[in-house]
Amino acid sequence: MKTKRKLSISSRTWILSGCLTVPLALVILFQSLKSSQDLMSAWVFGVMAPLEQALGRLWSLFPFSVAEVLTALFLTGCVIWLVRTAVLVFRQRALLPCLRRLLALTAVWLWLWAGLCWLWNAAYYVPSFAQREGLETGPYSVEELAAVTEHFAQRAAALAPQMTRDPEGHFAEDLSSCFARGTGIYRDIAQRFPSLDVEPVRAKPLLCSRLQSILGFTGIYFPFTGEANVNVDAPACLLPSTIGHEMAHQRMVSSELEANFVGISACISCDDPVFQYSGYLMGLISLSNALWSASPDAWNRIAEQYLDQELSIDWNDNIAYWNALASPVEDVAGDVYDSFLKSNGQDLGIRSYGACVDLLVNYYGPKISQE
Repeated sequence: MKTKRKLSISSRTWILSGCLTVPLALVILFQSLKSSQDLMSAWVFGVMAPLEQALGRLWSLFPFSVAEVLTALFLTGCVIWLVRTAVLVFRQRALLPCLRRLLALTAVWLWLWAGLCWLWNAAYYVPSFAQREGLETGPYSVEELAAVTEHFAQRAAALAPQMTRDPEGHFAEDLSSCFARGTGIYRDIAQRFPSLDVEPVRAKPLLCSRLQSILGFTGIYFPFTGEANVNVDAPACLLPSTIGHEMAHQRMVSSELEANFVGISACISCDDPVFQYSGYLMGLISLSNALWSASPDAWNRIAEQYLDQELSIDWNDNIAYWNALASPVEDVAGDVYDSFLKSNGQDLGIRSYGACVDLLVNYYGPKISQE
């Protein structure tokens, strides 16, 4: 009996060692190969993207976010495991079993990190969307920035009165209908940018959307299920464009700045006025922030001319919502995500959301000047 017990402990030790070393080796392998753009491109577009898009289609059979369920189960399991470990130490007064349990949990997190590296982080090391589609991102003048900002303000102001609104004038379009119609918004833009021509998979609402808002996020792409998840607690007027943003990640647009540009472009190029309005509004928010920094007078002139009653209500609703939720928790979450982006070569970090202005001005500026 003693021999069997020793063999059993030895076997568990070897298994635990393997569970720790294999994911660690995968992480080290990723770190050593990520600088090779050709290898990363072969992996991302030959293996990773098809796999995640197939997973997205599979899990689209469920109306809820499978990613959210898996995350809740995983975190709950980790907490239970830690509690049971603490109870074990208290009852047996033995550290070795506790150490094994902690190493087992460490192995699980290492596998998670290895999976994230190979199923998402790899997309940060391939040619960017702008490079793949030959988009310009060069410098531009304040006048060019103001012209594109005015165009977005004009279009948003024209579309704002067409939106369904409640008796107080707040945006009140049917959100479930937006999710259903969201699968069609990439149809037109995919003709201009072939890399976006992917079989559409419906985005999903998050049950714990309020928590997402507290952390400062409007959505999340989950590579392990290929699902685009959207925060439905955030202001409804920007939900359609957020759907576009998260669906951009399903098309391997990893950069936040490019996903913002792609999502906005998909919305304003489709034939759905609700998505058009949301896209112009999201673009206007980014453009106005940049224009205000460069020329407050130019922005004030545009705001006075185009921010009419309906557009102003949506504009102020968005500001009031996020101001009310500002907290140290959001700051910490933002810092963590900022560090994550920078660790994967995204030099602007979380500020890259505002950098989509470069793409908007360079892409739409020439089109506007020709009108």
